[in-house]
Amino acid sequence: MKSFFYFLFLLLPFPLFAQQSLNGMISDEAGKPLDAATIILSQNGRVINNQLADRGRFSFGQLSPATYQVSVTLVGYKPLVRQFSMPKDSLKLTMQHENQQLKEVAITFRKPTVERKADRVVFNVENSAIASGGTVYEALTKAPGLKANSDGSIMAGNKTVTIYMDDKPVRLSAADLTAYLQSLPAENISKIEVMSNPPSRYEAQGGAIINIVSKKIKSDGFNANLNAGYIRGKRDSYRGNGIFNYRKDKLNVFGSYGYTNRNIQRNLTNYTIYQTPDSYAYWDRDRLTRSDNEAHNYKVGIDYNLTDNQIAGILVTGSNAVNSSGSKGLTNIYNNHRLATDSVLHTTNRNQGRTDQYSFNLNYKIKLDTAGQSLNVDLDYVPFNSANTQQVDNLSVLPDGSLGAAPYHINTPATQKINIWSGKLDYDYRLGKLWTLESGLKYTGITSENHFDFFNTAGTEPFFDAARSDYFRYTEKTGAAYTSISADLGKWSLTGGLRAEKTSTKGYSVSLDSLNRNTYLRLFPTAFITYKLSENHVFGINYVRRIDRPDYVQLNPAKSYSSPYSYQNGNPFLRPEISNSVELSYTLKKDYTITGVYHLTNDLASNVTVQDNVTKTFYDTQQNLGRIRDIGLQLSTVNHPFSWWEINNYAEGNARRQQALYLNGIYENSFYYYLKSTHAFTISKNNGLKAELSGWYLSPVQQGSLHVARTYDVSAGISKPVLNKQGTISLTAADIFYKNPYKIDINYLDQRNGLYQQNDTRNITISFSYKLGKSVAEARKRQTASEEERRRSN
Repeated sequence: MKSFFYFLFLLLPFPLFAQQSLNGMISDEAGKPLDAATIILSQNGRVINNQLADRGRFSFGQLSPATYQVSVTLVGYKPLVRQFSMPKDSLKLTMQHENQQLKEVAITFRKPTVERKADRVVFNVENSAIASGGTVYEALTKAPGLKANSDGSIMAGNKTVTIYMDDKPVRLSAADLTAYLQSLPAENISKIEVMSNPPSRYEAQGGAIINIVSKKIKSDGFNANLNAGYIRGKRDSYRGNGIFNYRKDKLNVFGSYGYTNRNIQRNLTNYTIYQTPDSYAYWDRDRLTRSDNEAHNYKVGIDYNLTDNQIAGILVTGSNAVNSSGSKGLTNIYNNHRLATDSVLHTTNRNQGRTDQYSFNLNYKIKLDTAGQSLNVDLDYVPFNSANTQQVDNLSVLPDGSLGAAPYHINTPATQKINIWSGKLDYDYRLGKLWTLESGLKYTGITSENHFDFFNTAGTEPFFDAARSDYFRYTEKTGAAYTSISADLGKWSLTGGLRAEKTSTKGYSVSLDSLNRNTYLRLFPTAFITYKLSENHVFGINYVRRIDRPDYVQLNPAKSYSSPYSYQNGNPFLRPEISNSVELSYTLKKDYTITGVYHLTNDLASNVTVQDNVTKTFYDTQQNLGRIRDIGLQLSTVNHPFSWWEINNYAEGNARRQQALYLNGIYENSFYYYLKSTHAFTISKNNGLKAELSGWYLSPVQQGSLHVARTYDVSAGISKPVLNKQGTISLTAADIFYKNPYKIDINYLDQRNGLYQQNDTRNITISFSYKLGKSVAEARKRQTASEEERRRSN
């Protein structure tokens, strides 16, 4: 281990020289600091640096002894020009009010809705007609290249994603993450950054990264935003959210609270064909599920400026959720191709569960000079606890009404306890005048304990079945380090990085009496190159290597039964996926971009279904199937037929080749495509009335042994500011034609089964938000050390 950390230390270069610096303050005649003033530093008519004042403060580094000129501009104030000579410790500037009314100032610049950068695509939600008036989840589904799966999870092209909020990963299960994002108002965010190939400073875990960036408003005093919504699908749901920020002098206190009550109904139909040389049976099942989910999410943080260059903070977040669900299913069994049923299974499932997750973060950041050199330290502790009880009752009824088998009644309480301790250090600095470097270290220790008890309740007293119960303990230790370097060299923009991660895991299952150990060191290089031939022609190439470690529940071998004949369980021997991605892009006039994509995944970890045609049992599990390769093209366009109409189109097509062995067979190759078009309309500029119409289509696709049918969605919405623009009311209709189900079929060797799940995707939402104070101030962004592991605990 010592040799590994010595290797990590070698990845961290340090600056070789000190810099002369200048600190400054800009204020008005009354001495009030002026925020967001534009400062331009020049020498002999050549611009050296420029920046925006942060609550009146600014600083310049790498200044040699000479005479310089500083120019300052701010709307409502007279331009200011001042000369000074170095060396000089500080500079105080006073701006004079201008006798021009603010209403006479015309804003001519408008940030484009979609921007493409070297390592990411930026969707400016503020400019979206309806995305800014809905929820964060709705805004994500409108971003180019992003699409929602049937379970509510988000995909970027053909990659799974990790959601970040202000550079902090949000680690929740697909269902909990969807509920959380649907409780957050989109009007509090400024943009969504989509990184299909993330740079080295981000964790190597996962596929693509989506970073949701809050609005950057830094007003002093108290500010708050309240939001509430009502959703009508097959059942009623509600949500409410409030955020606040108080900033004064060196102190900043911020927090949020969100409440969600989602009530969902799903219809599921599935079939299984059990066939051997001597028998044939067709099992046809219909199930109706109703689930009730109540969640409380909250956050409170304090940042304090110890000095002008040092800041310390405490951040506490929490999530408490209670869920219950019930389902009733009928399974008709037809044997030997007969038209009449031989028996009917009546199955009832009841689930009660609770999850409690907290995060405690300590942070310290210091600016070592004004040239951009800084050090950031994070320490985290994240405890997670969940408890769930499932009851399954099953009766087999023959055509004459008699019982075909003894009644099946079980009760399976399960608990999970996870503790995550982690710490990280990030160091930013400059090398000369052109190169910017970032380096970091991180260590994480994880312990997960899972208890699963199986009780047979068919008799007069519950009987504990030790053979079907399990205790699973999993530990994971990861040390990581990274260094990245970037520069703008004329028409070229270059970024390169290397991340090293060493991981040791140990999993022990009592029921299997098996101990699985694994230790591996992986290197993850990244490279981004952009060539700007002109303002209208930009070329780019990027490469990244990633790892996708399995969630803890995917490693747990305990069997969760949904009937006497079907269950699901994890695989403690599941290996992490390793993927390599390359993208070549060309952008014309900033509005048309075509991208060639190559994506290769080795040790593909996939959900598989296993049916035993003799015993007529069926279960879901996880396996490493081999490799999967996608080669495709992506096209995105932005058009403005009129000043009141904006069109964003996105299309992608992929040729997929799968070299995956499963049950001694090989999957077939396939081609699939995805189309998306969003139309934003400004109905009345004076009244702020906006509308939006969006639609997408996903062709059939082969995913391992699963053949997934086509789906499409058409949604619309309208929003309008009210109450002197302090409030906003929005109305949206999602999946208007109800064509976004989840339908899969498996016809692979002796495996023949499938399902059709109609989710509660068609709904109408009405929401209202209101601002208190001048504006909603943004809390300081920081990515805590433990956030990368939190998703895997769900």
